[in-house]
Amino acid sequence: MDIVLSTPDGPMHAYAARPDVPPRGGLVVIQEAFGVNAHIADVTRRAAAAGFDAVAPELFHRGGAGLTAEYGDFERVIECFGSVPGDTAVLTDIDAALDHLRAAGHADERIGVIGFCFGGRASFLAARHRALGAAIGFYGGGIVRARFPQFPPLVDGAAELRTPWLGLFGDRDGSIPPDEVEELRTALTAAPVTTEIVRYPEAGHGFHCDVRDDYREADARDAWARTLAFLDEHLA
Repeated sequence: MDIVLSTPDGPMHAYAARPDVPPRGGLVVIQEAFGVNAHIADVTRRAAAAGFDAVAPELFHRGGAGLTAEYGDFERVIECFGSVPGDTAVLTDIDAALDHLRAAGHADERIGVIGFCFGGRASFLAARHRALGAAIGFYGGGIVRARFPQFPPLVDGAAELRTPWLGLFGDRDGSIPPDEVEELRTALTAAPVTTEIVRYPEAGHGFHCDVRDDYREADARDAWARTLAFLDEHLA
C-alpha cells in the first residue's frame, strides 16, 4: 500500500507491506536507480511474506511523487537523480522510513536495511551512519568508485561501519568489476562489525530483478536466502 511519510524536505510517498502474522522485525527497502517501481514494490511484498514489516521510501520525492525511470532509460535516470542533492538527503529519507518502523514498535536492533543498485550503496551509507540490526546491499554501485558527483565513494569509511553489512555482487557486472569488489572486501577487514561479501561468477548487474535481462534465477534465490539468513542472525 502507498503511505506518506514526513521529511524536513516535505512529504515523501513510500510503498509499505506488512505480514499477516506479528512481524519479526522491520525492513527498509531501498530502491534501484529506477525508483520505487513495480519490482521494488514486489520485493517489499516478498519481505512482508518473509515476516518483516517493510517500507520502501521514494528517494526521488523531491522531484515529484511517483518519479521512476524505465529500465535502460539512463537519460531519465540522470534526470531523476537530479532531485537527490546528496547523501544527507538519502539519510534523511532513510531516517523517515526508520521513524515509521519505530512508530510501529520496532527497536533499531530489530530493523534491517536492504538496497538494490543505487540502494545497495545506500545500504552501506546507512550501515556507516546508523546503528541498526543489519544491512544488505545487492550490486551496490558507487561504493568504491563514484557514479554521480553528489555521491562520493564510501569505501574509506569501511572502518566506521556501525551495522553488520552483507554485499552481494555479480562478477559479470561491467559497472562493478571484481577488482573493485575485492578492494571493498579488503577495506572491510577494518570494520568493527560483521561483514560479508558474496560474488556470483556468472551474474551481471541486476541479477536479482526478475524483469531485467540480467536476471539469474538460481543466483537470485541464493542471494535472497542469504539475505534472510543474515537478517535472522543479526536481528535477533
